[in-house]
This record gives sequence, structure tokens and C-alpha cells, in this order.
Amino acid sequence: MPTNIASRLAATERGNNNDQARRHNLSTMLGILHRHGMQTRAELTRRTGLNRSTIGALVGELVALGLVNEASTPQTAVDAPAAGRPAGRSAGRPSPTVKVRESVAAIAVNPDTDAVTIGLIGLGGAVLGRVRRPTATIPSAAEVVSMVVEAAQAMAAEISELQIIAVGAAVPGLVNTSTGTVAFAPHLGWRNEEFADALESALGVDAAVGNDANLGAIAEGLYGAGRGAADFVYLNGSTSGIGGGVFSAGHPLFGAHGYGAELGHTRVNASGRACHCGRTGCFETEVNIRRLLAPIELRSVDLDELDAVLRGPHSSRLRPEVTRQLDVIAEKIVDFISIFDPELVILGGHLGSLYDVAASYLDSWHASMSFASLERTVTIKRAQLGPNLLLIGAAEIAFARLLADPSSIASLEILA
Repeated sequence: MPTNIASRLAATERGNNNDQARRHNLSTMLGILHRHGMQTRAELTRRTGLNRSTIGALVGELVALGLVNEASTPQTAVDAPAAGRPAGRSAGRPSPTVKVRESVAAIAVNPDTDAVTIGLIGLGGAVLGRVRRPTATIPSAAEVVSMVVEAAQAMAAEISELQIIAVGAAVPGLVNTSTGTVAFAPHLGWRNEEFADALESALGVDAAVGNDANLGAIAEGLYGAGRGAADFVYLNGSTSGIGGGVFSAGHPLFGAHGYGAELGHTRVNASGRACHCGRTGCFETEVNIRRLLAPIELRSVDLDELDAVLRGPHSSRLRPEVTRQLDVIAEKIVDFISIFDPELVILGGHLGSLYDVAASYLDSWHASMSFASLERTVTIKRAQLGPNLLLIGAAEIAFARLLADPSSIASLEILA
């Protein structure tokens, strides 16, 4: 059954030499390899503080579990050979390298109002496959589950030695992270959908569900623009509106029930348009793709193509709306800087496209208006993971049980 995401994502990089803490040490090791890539045994020793024999035993157990591969490291050249050693060879025995097996994978899914995107994501964040299935109407939860089963089977058939151990979903709405229930996804029209249970029943593997923007923030924090940042705000624009995610002191802000950081539903214009949430003038009603594209009578566009549209032959007709939306974005960024005191603001989806066409405009606007700028500058960056962003975030919560207890792979249902 689904468990709390916040507890699943807790991670450390310090080991414990107590034999009773073996599972903790296995979790530490696998987490480092998953989030930081290939490491030598020597590097793992330095990172964890564990001794070499303990590292060797842990690596051996992870290899036996089928979660990592180990290979010898070629000796490397040095600038000046020491006396008695040939040039171009390093001293001592080479330290073996350890790398996660990317064929240990999770199914990732992101339902939206006009399409369902499904991917296979391997350990380490490797994107093994990705398909986007457009829909003529807004998909129901049951329709999404059917599409996931069909797409996952097709992708899995093309990858040898694949082990699918879990499924994760990034949903644009309020998600109870303890149960995996979508309490309310206004753009999808979903209410109290037991989505995690439905995915588990259909696929036979562990399932986890989270808010799409929260998971986007996790993905960018681990592998993208937020890597190394402890405090940042993430904002994403899609056809389902604007989502937000916040990291504070290195931890994602979920709130008591997983509904935290709904930044798209902060008010911008009290006399503005009605929002799906029941209020008026929300951030996402003032800044959205449909309003952006309305001057050229284009209802929707794949986010992969939006950059070209904004710079294409219709750019002059779009400019007034681009400027208006950038002004609103800047005002909200100033608000969020005052509330969260981040070191970084990351813009994803169509917000990233808007920033990309006028970065200097937005940078100067927020710098001149932000109270925080009196003391220090807050950096704005575009999200780096592109169309794979939400899939990687969804996979992260799918992997969380395994990362917390690598030996649990023996009890997980595995679709080979």
C-alpha cells in the first residue's frame, strides 16, 4: 500500500558501522549511487565514513540483489611519475567502480487535460522510454490506468533484462501522499480517486502518487537546475495550470496532508477570471498557455515546440501577452521570495519558455522590486530536465521504498 512520501524521500549520506544498521547502510549506498552516479569504492568510503571492508560487503550485497554492477577501474595517467613507477600509471591497485543497474526501472505517468505521458525510468534517473498519448477529451482515472498498462507493456517489450519494480504518478491536483488518493484535480475533474490503488491492481507493483509540481521540484533538485541548492522555489506552467514546489533546508515542503505549495492558486487579480478551484484571479488564470496563444488563435502546443512559437513569425503578435504574463510572473516571484527566502527560483513548462525569451527583463524586474535584493540576489533559472521532468519526479517516489530498504526488492512484485 502507498506510504507517506516525505518519509520515503528521507535520505542520508553518512553510514553506520554498527552491524545492526546494515539496511541503513545499504540504503545510504544505493541512494548515493542513484543520485550522484557512478562511484569508486574509494569515493564511497570517503562519502559514507565507513571502512573499506564494510563498503566491500555492502557493494557485494547490492550486486547480489541485482541493483548495482561493479567493474574494475582502469589505471589513470598522472602528471609526474614517482620514482620507480612507470609514467602514465597510478599507484596501488585500481579502485573498482560501482554503478546502479538502469534496467531496474519504474513506470512513470503524468496525466494532463489533453494527453497522458508515460515513461520508463531506470535507477539513476535514466529515461529508458517515453511516449505521449494525446486524448480527444479529458481522460478519466480509469482511462489513464488502461493507457499506462498498454504503453508500459509496449515499451518493456523493447528493452532486454528490464525489471519494473514500481509505478509513480505525477498528477496536477491535490494528492493525499499517505494513501495515493487524488483528493481533487480540478482540471481533470477527478475527486477522491484512489489512483495508487488502481495502478497497483492493474500493474501488480508498488505505486505512489504525488502532486506534479512537487515532484518536478524533487526532480530538478536532484538532477537539474536545483542540484546543490537547499532552498528554492519551483514553478511550472502546463495546460493544467501552474503548480509550485518548495524546498526548504534541503527538504520538500509537502504540508500536513501533501497539499502544500499550491502556489498557482495564490491570488493575483481580485476581479479576474474564475478559477477551477472556485476562487477568482488566481495566478494560473492570469498566466496560462491558452491566454498566451489566444492572439494567434492557437489553442494548444506541445511544450517542446513552444520556444519556436514564441520566437517564430507570430512573435510580434504575441509580444503584448508575453509581456503581461511576465509582469505577473515577476510580481509572484517577488511574493514568493518574501515568503520563502529562497536562493533560487526555477521556472518550468511554459513559464520556462517565457523566461527564456526575456530572461533579462524578468531578472531586472524582480531584482528591483524584491525586498530580499537589499541583502542578496536571488537567482532565476529555467528548469533543465525538459519534457522528462515530471516523469523523473514520478519515478523518484516510485523508487523511494526500494531506496529506503534495498533488500525489499526481494519482496516487491517485479514485472520482467
